[in-house]
Order: sequence, then C-alpha cells, then structure tokens
Amino acid sequence: MKCSTVAAEYTAAAVAAPILVATLELAVLRTGLLSEGRYWVTLAIALAFQLPVDGWLTRAGHPIVLYSPQATCGVRFPWNIPVEDYGFGMALITLSLLLWRRQADRRTDG
Repeated sequence: MKCSTVAAEYTAAAVAAPILVATLELAVLRTGLLSEGRYWVTLAIALAFQLPVDGWLTRAGHPIVLYSPQATCGVRFPWNIPVEDYGFGMALITLSLLLWRRQADRRTDG
C-alpha cells in the first residue's frame, strides 16, 4: 500500500506522538507513571470506550467523521477506525495524566 506524502506525515505524527510523550516522561518529568499498573488499566479502559465510539463515528457507509483518503495510510481496524487514532489517543491520554501528576507532585512538594 502506497501512502501519499500527507498520509505519511500524519501516520508518522501518530507514531511519533506516543514516543515523544514517553520520552518526555522518561527524560524530563520522571513521574513514574509508565511503570504503574493503574496507568495501563487506564489506557485499557480508554481503549474500551474508544473502540465503540470511534467505530461509530468513522463507520463505513454513514460516517460522522470523515478523513480524507490522502490524510491516512488507509489501514482501518476495527470498524473502519484509522489506525492513526490509536497513537494520537494514547499520546493525549498519557500527556494529560503526566501533566496532572506533575502538577500534583508540585503541590505536595511545595
């Protein structure tokens, strides 16, 4: 499958986003969040809700959210969900939790 330049950039960003967030945690924030089981449970819960909602929003035939075919790599799983949504979702959830944890740590230290 050949991706357009736009799709390659969007897909690369979807892959890079969680890597950059993990790097931020490991190199700068160092909250320990990624080593906690409850973080991984949180991601599993978020995924459990993301699948039906995202699947409904992007469903084949009558989508509510449309992606330009040139903007994604074309891989959709399951229920017509662009795979890029998973990388961006993981990065968004993780970054939110990291910043929340960092703020809470500052309040208890100060």
